[in-house]
Amino acid sequence: MDLLQLVDNMSEEMYLRLKCAAETGKWPEGTVVDQAQKESALQITMAYQSRHLNSDEMLTIGPDGQMVMKSKRELKQDFSIKDKNIARFSDL
Repeated sequence: MDLLQLVDNMSEEMYLRLKCAAETGKWPEGTVVDQAQKESALQITMAYQSRHLNSDEMLTIGPDGQMVMKSKRELKQDFSIKDKNIARFSDL
């Protein structure tokens, strides 16, 4: 099975486990990952993000496999509150 087939058939739960391993160097239950596992987890995580997620994060991998970086202006626009309902504690 090649990487893209693996990613296409992977559950979100597995993606989150691999993301945790790549980010922290440990599996969610606390077991340390070795360097080869960490590199594989990072590669699979990036491939999953490019195939399945429409991320609003500053840096991610796009559907074409290229790194997508958002400018400060784009991030502010994504997080603008004019169209979103949020709790405001100043109104108390």
